[in-house]
Amino acid sequence: MDNRQATLELGTKPVGQLLMQYALPAIVAMTASSLYNMVDSIFIGQGVGAMAISGLAITFPFMNLSGAVGAAIGVGASTYLSVKLGQKDYKTAELLLGNAIVLKIITGILFGAVCLLFLDPILYFFGATENTIGYAREYMQIILVGNVATHLYFGLNALLRAASKPKQAMYATIFTVVINTILDPIFIWVFDMGIRGAALATILAQMLALCWQLSIFSNPKEMLHFKKGTYRLRADIIKNILAIGISPFSMNACACIVVIFINTALVRYGGDMAVGAYGIANRIAFIFVMIVMGIKQGLQPIAGYNYGAQLHSRLIHVVRLAMLAATVVVVAGWVTGQLLPYYCARLFTSDQTLINHSIQAIRVNMLLFPLIGYQMVVTCFFQSIGKAKISMLLSLSRQMLFLVPLLIILPPIFKIDGVWAALPASDGIAFIVTWVTMETYKKKLRTNAQQ
Repeated sequence: MDNRQATLELGTKPVGQLLMQYALPAIVAMTASSLYNMVDSIFIGQGVGAMAISGLAITFPFMNLSGAVGAAIGVGASTYLSVKLGQKDYKTAELLLGNAIVLKIITGILFGAVCLLFLDPILYFFGATENTIGYAREYMQIILVGNVATHLYFGLNALLRAASKPKQAMYATIFTVVINTILDPIFIWVFDMGIRGAALATILAQMLALCWQLSIFSNPKEMLHFKKGTYRLRADIIKNILAIGISPFSMNACACIVVIFINTALVRYGGDMAVGAYGIANRIAFIFVMIVMGIKQGLQPIAGYNYGAQLHSRLIHVVRLAMLAATVVVVAGWVTGQLLPYYCARLFTSDQTLINHSIQAIRVNMLLFPLIGYQMVVTCFFQSIGKAKISMLLSLSRQMLFLVPLLIILPPIFKIDGVWAALPASDGIAFIVTWVTMETYKKKLRTNAQQ
């Protein structure tokens, strides 16, 4: 089937089949990605110790910040590349690929160098204490040295998807999970490298996957491949990449700020073990969130096409199906978190104190989890139909507009219980705002359809 026929099917094929067709590969890739993030936490907790889990949790803002810088280029370049390939402007697409590679290398080196130079002050700012700084430092030193490989790996995976190679992008993700899972116990236990071993396993897995990605784009038989003369940076291309990438950059940067607020509040009112417990709770929730992200990725092209074709009934139908699928996923997450918190925590640690903290963290963090799927799908819906401002507002509402103020107000009154309470409270408020926004827009769609 050619690309034109596949595109036409977005407006004719049953939306249930379409959603399954587009979402399943994304769900597999997203699930693999979430497992990739869990592997280090499990091996570090079981192989290094409970305090190492807390040290790892301190590095989460680093991951968000690195992700923000990477997304500014990766998402911007891949989205712009999709447009140019759709326009059959292959010359610009090749220039875009070359420019994206150079930008990834430059930002990877700069980010790694600056963060290494000021590593300890940054970690203390992120909530590290004398008990956790050593673990966080050892982990991040390795991660930051390999930062260029990380940026290139994630960037090329996004470009593979944009170049109509979603399976290759999925394979690269699964490959890194498998290699990381194999190397983690070898480096941590056999070579006795501790938390540094986990970081080294992560970087080596990404480097091996990167070699395969580079081989794909180096093949001259591929429609889109590396070409001499495409690596000189061009202002017009960089401008377009950053114009698209500013939205995901902002969301990731805000996520970084929020985690800093959470970590510092947890350290102040609950100590290092509370930080580790939140790290574990976050990893458990992340699995189900990433599956919903896969559903969102499947929804996006279908919703965008049918909105553009003014097929509003199909648009509403596919959004409802995505909401239903997402809700089933998050309800499964809620059941897991409420009924099996001990076993979830036990995956990461055998320390009974950390397990007790984690049981509370998992249950409270996922208290209103069944509402999250709806909010994520609605946010994706507005992004798909070009309502970027509404989408961005809804994305940031839970984190910046509600969670941060609650983290400032509640903990001084209720101590550690106030920190935990802020998490589901922000979920509830954000859901109400999302629901009102969506219902208002649905009325507008019905009115337009009747005219």
